[in-house]
Amino acid sequence: QVQLVESGGGLVQPGGSLRLSCAASGFIFSMYVMRWYRQAPGKERELVAAITPAGGSTNYADSVKGRFTISRDDNKNTVYLQMNSLKPEDTAVYYCNADRLWNHYWGQGTQVTVSS
Repeated sequence: QVQLVESGGGLVQPGGSLRLSCAASGFIFSMYVMRWYRQAPGKERELVAAITPAGGSTNYADSVKGRFTISRDDNKNTVYLQMNSLKPEDTAVYYCNADRLWNHYWGQGTQVTVSS
């Protein structure tokens, strides 16, 4: 059974940091492109960051470049999103996604709220 379980969300003040984790099971994690998406209330889901198998390449949305870092640990079947210098506009539900060929898996999401 495929599972993606996000954790690490919460309430943080502007300028603060959070690290999201996504633990995967039920598929060969190391072969998948892993992505983080987010969806704010009333807005479409948007791609935040992506990392290729073996971490050879990463890319980021312009809105988070220089502040967020995606990484993966294939030994732990886990992908991370380190979020620094958080802004109120980063408030959203953050989703983990695994993608390879015709297989696309999603986690249930974790809420991140940036507010003073």
